Amino acid sequence: MKNSGLIEIILSATMVILAVILVNPMGFWMPNMVTISLLLLLVVVFAVFAGFIWKEQTRDEREVLHRMIAGRIGYLFGAAALVVAIVVEGFAHRVDPWLVIALTAMVVGKAIGSWYSKKRY
Repeated sequence: MKNSGLIEIILSATMVILAVILVNPMGFWMPNMVTISLLLLLVVVFAVFAGFIWKEQTRDEREVLHRMIAGRIGYLFGAAALVVAIVVEGFAHRVDPWLVIALTAMVVGKAIGSWYSKKRY
């Protein structure tokens, strides 16, 4: 699809905006029903985004390299954000288990993906 890059950027921006809105400090700008609706919308937008990423096709070696680099950068940004969050919450002596679960899932997923690609390709 020719405009998939633009659609991917729009979906990425939508996910970031929804996630920032959902932070909702002290619950002062959204009632519970709006929060639940935004959570549902975030899940739907992420599912569409994941679909675009999964079906992404490459036509030549250059595009394969760009895809690989983007994947590595995305992975490292996500893992670094989780590590920073764990450290910050560790200093407050209240580490959220979901941060550790998410980081563990990323690391295990990366290891499994690497093993699978070496076996398959």
